[in-house]
Amino acid sequence: MRILITGCAGPAGQALGRQLASTGHTVVGVDMHPPRESLFHATAAVPAAADPAMLPALRRLLQEHAIDLLIPTVSDELPYVAAAFPDLLPQGRVVIGAANAVLVAHDKYLTMVALASKSVPVPRFSLPSAFPTTRDALAHFQGPIVVKPRVGRGGRGVFVVDHESDVDWAGLGDSHVVQEFAPGIEFAPMVHRSGSKGTSAVVVVQKLGLKEGRIGNATHVLRIPTLEAPDVGKVAIQGAEALGLTGPVDLDIRRRSDGSPVILEINARFGANSESAPELLQAVLDDHSPIAPFEVQ
Repeated sequence: MRILITGCAGPAGQALGRQLASTGHTVVGVDMHPPRESLFHATAAVPAAADPAMLPALRRLLQEHAIDLLIPTVSDELPYVAAAFPDLLPQGRVVIGAANAVLVAHDKYLTMVALASKSVPVPRFSLPSAFPTTRDALAHFQGPIVVKPRVGRGGRGVFVVDHESDVDWAGLGDSHVVQEFAPGIEFAPMVHRSGSKGTSAVVVVQKLGLKEGRIGNATHVLRIPTLEAPDVGKVAIQGAEALGLTGPVDLDIRRRSDGSPVILEINARFGANSESAPELLQAVLDDHSPIAPFEVQ
């Protein structure tokens, strides 16, 4: 197949590029600033996700390279790509969930609301406007809280609040979401939900270090047998199913003080740790092989 990967300079795109480098597929990478030395057969620059020129530029590249399969990995672009399917690649396939599911996953507050409504375990959460002051928020959650942008990537703009002086509460606004801080082990499970077969597979990795100490992206991870954390794998699949996502789904899950796992957020794409779960990429390729039924994945 001829495959195009967006975000080829980022961790997720690089991880996919390394996995596909030894295969017989032709792989093209695009990014705002594509790397000079590349794992890809060809690279090209595209505008930022919110730029009106992004989709037309991506469409031209898909046509120019006769692409069979598009794998988007940039969070900001997912709603645009999902909404543009199938016009974006009418003769090929796009590895992305349905537009409404992708939109919910894109907003961390809406994700929490949707999961809670389906009884999928999440940390206690709220919008900042529910509390007049930081003191009120800390008292409500009875301990540290995590504040994060509702729309964001990785650990950007995410911080833990332990004391009243840690944040300008009045300046937050409801563009953020507040979550109870779960102090236990953090995991980054990866799920693949097949749109054609109706099956789900999960691989659980444990985060062994976090860039910001208590929060943030993983500095390194360790794949663990599913039987060592069956509840984490189960909750990961429940989360993907509750949102109605298909294809690759990347999650952050953490244990609360009582040991129970809760979903912190969901990303409707491959993440930076996909090399720890090569069978999930293979499942995506199998689903989108030329003999597979044509459909949104």
